[in-house]
This record gives sequence, C-alpha cells and structure tokens, in this order.
Amino acid sequence: MDKIELEILGLSSSQSQSGSFALVLGETTGNRRLPIIIGMFEAQAIAIEIEKIAPNRPMTHDLFKSFAHSFNFTVEEIVISDLKEGVFFAKIVCSNNGRNVEIDARPSDAIAIGLRFSVPIYTFETVLSEAGIVLTDEEGEREGQPEPAEEKGSSSNKPFKEQLKDLSSDRLQTLLDETLKNEDYEKAAQIRDEMNRRN
Repeated sequence: MDKIELEILGLSSSQSQSGSFALVLGETTGNRRLPIIIGMFEAQAIAIEIEKIAPNRPMTHDLFKSFAHSFNFTVEEIVISDLKEGVFFAKIVCSNNGRNVEIDARPSDAIAIGLRFSVPIYTFETVLSEAGIVLTDEEGEREGQPEPAEEKGSSSNKPFKEQLKDLSSDRLQTLLDETLKNEDYEKAAQIRDEMNRRN
C-alpha cells in the first residue's frame, strides 16, 4: 500500500472540545488536510519542538529519544496507520542493526517523537479518503492561525503578543525566564519571537 507523506500545517485550540487542540496535517503533494484532535500535554510537546524551545527538564518524548539512542535504536518514520470508529492509530517505525520494529502509539505521541528525530510522517490513502478534508484557498490561508492568547490577569485589553512590544529587552528576558520556569511554552515562544524580531 502506497504511503502519502504529510506535513504539520497548524496547531490550534479545538473549537469542538474544550481543553483539546486540533493538529492539522496536510499532504505534501496535494490539498487534503487531516485534522486530529489531541490533548493539551501532547499539543505542548509538539509545539515546543516545533518552536525549538529547550525545557528545563526533559519531557516524556525527550526521554524516549534518549532511551532510543542509548540502545542504538533509530526512528525511521511515523505512520498514521488506521482510523477505527473515529479514533486514529499510528506506528513508530524503528530500526536497530538492520531489524525493523513497529511500535503502536497514539498519533500525537508518535508525531511528538517523530519531530525529535526529524523523520517524515506518512499515512495511507484509506485514512485520507475517510478523514481528510479539502480546503478552499481562503480557508487554507486561515488554517492553523489561532488568536493570540491574552495574558491572564492583565488589565490591558491587548493580546499578550501585543503587550510584549511595550516591554524593554531586559524585561522580556526576565519574563522569558519566568515562563520557562513555569513551563508556559506558548507564552515563551511569543516572547522569543518578539526578542528575535528586535535583533
């Protein structure tokens, strides 16, 4: 069965399930999208790897990578392998001394691990034809663009991202250290982006 390569197009708060996130994958050679609803922890694990933020302590998926390296296992690819009764299934394809092993996993965990190994993500036509959606050009432009989160407890009506523009570079660095300490990676990424914009 031919595999279809996917890429991550967006990650945003789910409008249908509170506390969940929509991970949007897309064909690299087509216009179909594969949205998968994932949990908050898995969304955070994917987001910090996309944003290349180094947490103070290793997360579970980082631990998997260290464990695999210690035993000379290499992750070759991630495959979104099946869809049963609305639930996606995935496999982490690993190799060790020429021997291939497929490990069952939730797609969110598999993708978080795949990102850490910089490997491709695939699915099958059967999965895409059943769960994929085709977006119009206008929808495609809006896809994966969540509204910026506002600072909790802030008296300003400005989004958090806009408030950062008013802060000094020293204050931004202090705020970045605080958000990393509190493991608030979404805000840390926004602070880092503002710091990079000024450099």
